Amino acid sequence: MEMGVVVLGFYYSALLLLGILCAESKYMVYNTSQTIVPGKLNVHLVPHTHGDVGWLKTVDQYYVGSNNSIQGACVQNVLDSLVPALLADKNRKFIYVEQAFFQRWWRDQSEEIQNVVRQLVNSGQLEFINGGMCMHDEAAAHYIDMIDQITLGHRFIKSEFGVTPRIGWQIDPFGHSAVQAYLLGAEVGFDSLFFGRIDYQDRIKRKRDKSLEVVWRGSKSLGSSSQIFAGAFPKHYEPPSGFYFEVNDDSPIVQDDINLFDYNVQDRVNDFVAAALAQADITRTNHIMWTMGTDFKYQYAHTWFRQMDKLIHYVNKDGRVNALYSTPSIYTDAKYATKESWPLKTDDYFPYADRENAYWTGYFTSRPAFKRYVRLMSGYYLAARQLEFFKGRSHSGPNTDSLADALAIAQHHDAVCGTEKQHVANDYAKRLSLGYSEAEKVVASSLAFLAGSKASTGRRNPTANFQQCPLLNISYCRASEIDLSHGKNLIVVVYNSLGWKREDVIRIPVINEDVRVLDSEGREIESQLVPPADAYESLRNYYVKAYLGSKPEEVPKYWLAFSVSVPPLGFSTYTISSSKSSGASSTKSSICTFQRGEKSDIEVGPGNLKLTFSADLGKVTNYAYSRNSIEELVEESFSFYTGYIGSEEDTQNSGAYVFRPNGTFPIKPETEVPLTVMRGPVLDEVHQQINSWIFQTTRVYKGKEHVEVEFIVGPVPIDDGFGKEVATQIKTSLENNKTFYTDSNGRDFIKRVRDYRADWELKVNQPVAGNYYPINLGIYIQDSRKEFSVLVDRSVGGSSLVDGQIELMLHRRLLLDDSRGVDEALNETVCVLDDCRGLTIQGKYYFKFDALGEGAKWRRSFGQEIYSPLLLAFAEQDGDDWMSSHVSTFSGIDSSYSLPDNVALLTLQELDDGKVLLRLAHLYEIGEDSVLSSMTSVELKKLFPGKEIGSVTEMSLSGNQERTEMEKKRLVWKVEGLLEEDTKVERGGPVDPTKLVVELAPMEIRTFVIDFNHQALFDA
Repeated sequence: MEMGVVVLGFYYSALLLLGILCAESKYMVYNTSQTIVPGKLNVHLVPHTHGDVGWLKTVDQYYVGSNNSIQGACVQNVLDSLVPALLADKNRKFIYVEQAFFQRWWRDQSEEIQNVVRQLVNSGQLEFINGGMCMHDEAAAHYIDMIDQITLGHRFIKSEFGVTPRIGWQIDPFGHSAVQAYLLGAEVGFDSLFFGRIDYQDRIKRKRDKSLEVVWRGSKSLGSSSQIFAGAFPKHYEPPSGFYFEVNDDSPIVQDDINLFDYNVQDRVNDFVAAALAQADITRTNHIMWTMGTDFKYQYAHTWFRQMDKLIHYVNKDGRVNALYSTPSIYTDAKYATKESWPLKTDDYFPYADRENAYWTGYFTSRPAFKRYVRLMSGYYLAARQLEFFKGRSHSGPNTDSLADALAIAQHHDAVCGTEKQHVANDYAKRLSLGYSEAEKVVASSLAFLAGSKASTGRRNPTANFQQCPLLNISYCRASEIDLSHGKNLIVVVYNSLGWKREDVIRIPVINEDVRVLDSEGREIESQLVPPADAYESLRNYYVKAYLGSKPEEVPKYWLAFSVSVPPLGFSTYTISSSKSSGASSTKSSICTFQRGEKSDIEVGPGNLKLTFSADLGKVTNYAYSRNSIEELVEESFSFYTGYIGSEEDTQNSGAYVFRPNGTFPIKPETEVPLTVMRGPVLDEVHQQINSWIFQTTRVYKGKEHVEVEFIVGPVPIDDGFGKEVATQIKTSLENNKTFYTDSNGRDFIKRVRDYRADWELKVNQPVAGNYYPINLGIYIQDSRKEFSVLVDRSVGGSSLVDGQIELMLHRRLLLDDSRGVDEALNETVCVLDDCRGLTIQGKYYFKFDALGEGAKWRRSFGQEIYSPLLLAFAEQDGDDWMSSHVSTFSGIDSSYSLPDNVALLTLQELDDGKVLLRLAHLYEIGEDSVLSSMTSVELKKLFPGKEIGSVTEMSLSGNQERTEMEKKRLVWKVEGLLEEDTKVERGGPVDPTKLVVELAPMEIRTFVIDFNHQALFDA
């Protein structure tokens, strides 16, 4: 109706002008109804906007359009103007991606507008593409986080609109992972995947070979069963040059009023045809896609659609090519209908350089503290959802939704990457903190419920007031730092979110030295007191003051270390009390100090693993593990790269995105600082002050088969005027012949070869940065006899730049921007009152040697332990009756059962409708382990012993459609050069509703929605 009024008003104005100008004029109706024309070049115009869920502005600032002095962008305007623009012409189309923005807008709309939008979705005018909360990163994001964030978006879209997105749209992430292709593409149910950023050398070759579009098989284990049609854009995700139509863009509009100056219809048609033919020359088939939009465009959508209406009308009247409104779904179907065979792509698209000397490999490490925070919250969220399920989800009280939303947003490709402005990084961290605070209440109340004392009625009576310690990484835990000398006990509940029994060592700060530890049965267990290093005291005091506003009143005298044994999906309880009355107490570590320059070797290790340190060199020199008879020379060192400072001839600096080193400088241990060795029955430690701003602790645990290295790096000095990128190297004697392996988002391992690319002949211009790859789980090298593996606690960049050596970049502090849009140096600074310092980071990595072919078991099993650390909750008690009055051990699964060693439980979550989302993953690739790379199974009845399972429905990975329906719709693409299909890929079979056993083949992840016949899982 409103459009009719506008049209009438325009018509009468035109009549008036007719009388004034004595010229003929009429309202122009453009024909935009064209569809695909066989035999012609079809130009698919895909209107879109790209909305960064935080980058230069925070997510909320981008949504409402505030802080425009930084960037003029308002997503609310885009969505507001989009609806009337689409209603004005039923042939117009638009795609939308980021649900974090769309959901904000959706909540603000009236029921009438919501119904209009539903009609636009149902008609295909508005199509949701990708459909996650954000367009997640593909280098620094963990696959579990990627799954969770896309699940949030997909389930919302299914709930509100009843549709399932068909297309992956990763147009802006800085390189593309194998996991994105097969897992977050094919396994989600996408028919195709499109992206914008690939290496400039790769793009040149692909344009020449017409291989920008491929069939991508990202998993060697799942092969063709999880392949996807994938396309890289010819240049970027923007329109061809000269076809930008935002209000203030300078592209020529189509001026088609002959009564006005600058009439240019034929010129614009010629420009269009020329650009289309140029793209057709590098594209197979008679279909090309134009991405009509870019970052935060369509603030006033009509300016774009008016010009596209005209272009479609006049180009089709011209007849040389066919132009049409389209979407990636229409484009994909058109490509598929040609029955073309496509080149095969395996592995991934890392690393990414957009031009010479500009490798985007710095962001693999940028903002390392935030990367660790994201990973820590991810593991916590996994455990919190399990506990929320065991207790029962609350719709009115605290739940895990806020943490879910914060984590989802943090996966954005300018968030976890560390490529955002500092105030935006602060905003992401604040959201995680607020989400954690609410989830912390869920965890505390759930543990109190599960451990609650039994009343006479048999019902649980949750009385415990559990506290947790999110600042343990800086040696602060108020809950454990209590005085036990007056008869008070400290209760420690240790929760294990893994599906198998876990034996581990926990360490907590205590202020008493006369303490003992009792297990759930009241038996005293071996424990050890380890004095903290001075480096941790200064770290603790400064950062606790930053968090709490004041320094802690006391400094803990010791770390208390003791072994714990925790059942699968369950907890064990330990009591820490004063030992003065009993006489028995924790063993104090023996302490030995060795001066640098002493000609002596120092052996540490209370178990089968021994490390030898040279006091003279101040570093480890030998690794020996008696159980597999492996002995190996090993040497750890630190170095830094100075960040390149651009010149007039070559302006490329090192920055948040780009790693461009300008020289490597070894960091030699300071000779005057001694080695301090602490030994005990639980663990041995070696403390090394490498220099004034690097401290390292090397730990070897009794009963563990790996080495743990904890580092403190920072503040990185910049008083010499140079930014620095700090790396550690672990050198061995392995002859790996330039070859190493890094994980893809914590999942598959991909073979890398130094100075080599499988898809093109690499021109090496950056021998360091060009060989860096993202690492989320680990990196390993091997020769004919051994494997050497290093696992990490967060996303980092790393490589094997020299045979026998692995390098990890730990920290980056730079003084210049790298000209990729953020316009801010990566110079993280912490201010406590007036005391401002460069960021100090604390972290860990772990290493192990194995015989050839035997390293996968440690990488996979211990990798799960790194991702899902034991969750600790503390309570105080006066007296000794906790164990008799509370449930001291608990497992959420059958007491006789645990998950197989090659299976991980990724998701156990109660949904809003009371059903349960269950996600199980096989941890091994085909051929990775002689025993564990095989079909395995999970017994659902034993996984849910207290529940009667009513139905089990297998879903797509994101839980938005039944798996059987997804497979029916799957497009099977032809692959160039393959006459016969590869051997049948092994997959787990359907779940028998009587036996309720889930089979899992190597690398398979299966997702289920389970409906229980309603009854309490545990006594309520």
